[in-house]
Amino acid sequence: MSKRDDLIVKYAADLKDKCGVTPDMDLLTKVTIGLGPSIYNADSSTVSGSDAKELATVKNNYLIKKLGLSEGDALDDAIASVIETYGKSNRTKYRAVVYYLLCKHFGKESIYS
Repeated sequence: MSKRDDLIVKYAADLKDKCGVTPDMDLLTKVTIGLGPSIYNADSSTVSGSDAKELATVKNNYLIKKLGLSEGDALDDAIASVIETYGKSNRTKYRAVVYYLLCKHFGKESIYS
């Protein structure tokens, strides 16, 4: 298995164990591939749920630019909901898992087809 495949297995385990979600492996793979080389960098591969600047990056770069959603409170609420689902006390929140959960939340799976 490649390093990316190993990471996808790790992300799937997080979805199942920490979020209580059975992952759609095809979608999770596509979300992970969409993140490019950032998944291999310790800093960029995770999301800080308490850093407002980081959460703004998730909103602007992923929800608005990638998924094509409009600015609004619903975006902030969705991010907060995903962080809550992942577990606020969980220090390591993988970006691929957060993006996967947001994609599912907004029903935007078609972006990756």
